Amino acid sequence: MYHKTTLDNGLRLITTTMPHTHSISLCFFVGIGSRYETEALAGVSHFIEHLCFKGTTKRATSGEISAAIEGVGGILNAGTNKELTIYWTKVAKMHFPLALDVLTDMILNSRFDPIEIERERQVVIEEIHMSKDSPSQRVNLLIDELLWPEHPLGRDTAGSKESMMSITRDAILAYLKRQYFPNNIVAALAGNIKHQEAVDLVSQATTDWTNQQSRPEYLPYQEQSNPRLLIEKRDTEQAHLCLAVPGLSLFDPRRFVLDLLNVILGEGMSSRLFTEIRDKLGLAYSIHSYIDHLLDSGSMIIYAGVDPKNLPVAIRAILEQLSLLKQPIPETELSKAKELIKGRLLLRMEDTGDVAAWAGGQEILTGRVLGVDQIIGIIDAITSEELRQLACELLVGKHLRLALVGPVTKEDSLEELLKL
Repeated sequence: MYHKTTLDNGLRLITTTMPHTHSISLCFFVGIGSRYETEALAGVSHFIEHLCFKGTTKRATSGEISAAIEGVGGILNAGTNKELTIYWTKVAKMHFPLALDVLTDMILNSRFDPIEIERERQVVIEEIHMSKDSPSQRVNLLIDELLWPEHPLGRDTAGSKESMMSITRDAILAYLKRQYFPNNIVAALAGNIKHQEAVDLVSQATTDWTNQQSRPEYLPYQEQSNPRLLIEKRDTEQAHLCLAVPGLSLFDPRRFVLDLLNVILGEGMSSRLFTEIRDKLGLAYSIHSYIDHLLDSGSMIIYAGVDPKNLPVAIRAILEQLSLLKQPIPETELSKAKELIKGRLLLRMEDTGDVAAWAGGQEILTGRVLGVDQIIGIIDAITSEELRQLACELLVGKHLRLALVGPVTKEDSLEELLKL
């Protein structure tokens, strides 16, 4: 399903031909994110991503860049997380050469104009303020601090107001030179295009890009004695909570078992958390769980927003559902969860953007791409006993971490609840 070629300059190109589609999606994955940053440069990866939209030597303004893609009905965007940065566009097949030209122009020829840097600096600071003002977003940042204290993984990807104010243009350009080079980037395409055609076009567009370097290193995370509770008191109508345990890395073969366990626990309206906490007990409108798999770490996190007076009851009810995962999963429930994972995976494979992201994300992070059939085979083979064993290993009281944002006062009594 996938074809891969490593170009002479080290850039990896992965394509998936989808002849039934009218679109082509192109993603450039850069193997750099917030975990690669020093504290003084916290947020620089995200800042660079913003600045690449602010003008190039060929397209002087952000308006010219966006108009080039939107003028043909396409979509252009980017994002930065803890371990990678992605620039992507989706256009009709006939406009693929234009899309390729725009993305390579942004990555290779951005001007980083001093005036635009100062203007965008304020934009990013407002983005940081927006996250802090949103209790649901803020509590997700606090749980990261508990899971990875005093480590880049525990910081906001956007950095802080203080770090953003101190990052200079020279520091940006030096960081860019150290991190943005072809053998640290994967170009992923999906749509109505053949592999060799893509190879020829991408090779031509990047022919002058030759500065190969050693892949950047990151600070490994080692488990330590962490605080278990972090509360930010606010005068809000709800108490927003994140309850978490450390999870598994991208390279742990049991990550698929944990993904399946998470589906049973808190993904979708038929999950245990939704059924018990919302439908039966009426304690929350929004409740779900999610998984993060990182290069050398991971997490399993439950989010909920509840009435402050119901907070202890809600925490006990959530912990009860975690405890029940240590018991054998009924075969009917296991089968339903497997079908949910497989069905949603297959639905993603109908969209060129999702297909390109699926292949490119795996390649940049793990160096290999598992096909859909391989994943389905792995999921089908998971047993109830494997789920029980992993739940017993990970869902342990001493591993629990709780972050709260809201009108919370009884800190001691809440920490006493963290038992499994």
